[in-house]
Amino acid sequence: MTTVLDRLDAELDLPEDEAMVLEQVRVLARDKIAPRAADYDASGEYPADNIADMNALGMNAMFVPEAYGGIGLSYSVYLACVREISKACASTGIIWATNFHGMKPVMDFGTEQQKRRILPTIAEGGLGALCITEPTAGSDATGMKTRFTPADNAEVVVQGGKIFISNGNVADHLLVFGKWSEIDDPKGAITALVVDKDTPGLGILRKEDKMGHRAAPTVALSFEEMRVPRANVLGEPGEGLKILLASLNKSRPSVAAHALGIARAAFEDAVDYINGREQSGRRIVEFQGIQFTLADLATDLAMCEAWLWRVGRMVDGGATDFGIEASMLKMRGSDLAMRIADEAVQLHGGYGYCRDYRVERLMRDAKITQIWEGTNQIHRQLIGRHFARK
Repeated sequence: MTTVLDRLDAELDLPEDEAMVLEQVRVLARDKIAPRAADYDASGEYPADNIADMNALGMNAMFVPEAYGGIGLSYSVYLACVREISKACASTGIIWATNFHGMKPVMDFGTEQQKRRILPTIAEGGLGALCITEPTAGSDATGMKTRFTPADNAEVVVQGGKIFISNGNVADHLLVFGKWSEIDDPKGAITALVVDKDTPGLGILRKEDKMGHRAAPTVALSFEEMRVPRANVLGEPGEGLKILLASLNKSRPSVAAHALGIARAAFEDAVDYINGREQSGRRIVEFQGIQFTLADLATDLAMCEAWLWRVGRMVDGGATDFGIEASMLKMRGSDLAMRIADEAVQLHGGYGYCRDYRVERLMRDAKITQIWEGTNQIHRQLIGRHFARK
């Protein structure tokens, strides 16, 4: 049976080649990634099989420009693929999406030399990481303490550390933000540079034991007198805040797509369960109160996904001022993922609280989407402040 949510996907209106790629990703997600998700969640093991299958399909090449070994497909189809992979396995979805989050600034702000050195590795299946958060710098990035000190021999000495870094222990390239020692202004000092794996001084302090996304590695990093070539600085010293904000504007819709994948999975599981479960001689889905709940969830999901495709079209159309739209999408998409997962558990009754049913995992996976890439409280502040007259 085709539902209104299925018809909504048709509004993507992708070119034939991109539609074929999306269909291949859907098949991979359904047939290989989804069946492994529960075991990876239980073990917390890195989902190497999933990543290998995605690399065999050439998925990293999707968002890398052709000049650097990729195929340079649209942002819209990238978002659709994030949703499909995350629907099957949220851990795998965020591992893959983090490649884009960390490496897109290299595509947008890197020198030709930097692009030719780094991007082919990513296109061939390498991993990236985005390193922003510190114990004193969460939603307020200006509080970061990591320090970049220029040395005489064309190097930068990095001292400090980061926490909650997705892919931090498996990434080939890490985009690290810190403060340039020769600039006093807290905002103006923020600088970005690329750190390659196995750089002396780069340490893994710990791997976090998390509520959800258990197969996606999240680590704390240390930088102890780490020396990086000055050629690895992205842009100029002091341009990091501009790069950071541009990165977040494109990673936040990606996080929303990730959250909506979780929401889709929870909604579909709930619908399947209440169509088969009977209470007092009637299927649960036949009760009016349950139908009202479904109506609200389906409507909100359809509206949020329509906004996802709208933001995708804005980016593909060359828009540069879409930060508020991105915040709206991330906030609403992640809140909705948590709400639908919560309702899915409720509709399953006691079974929903047991790990034999996927909705238990989906509820744990949904929570972090309200926190990372800026807490939803921060996004509400950004959106509300947008309407203050100057």
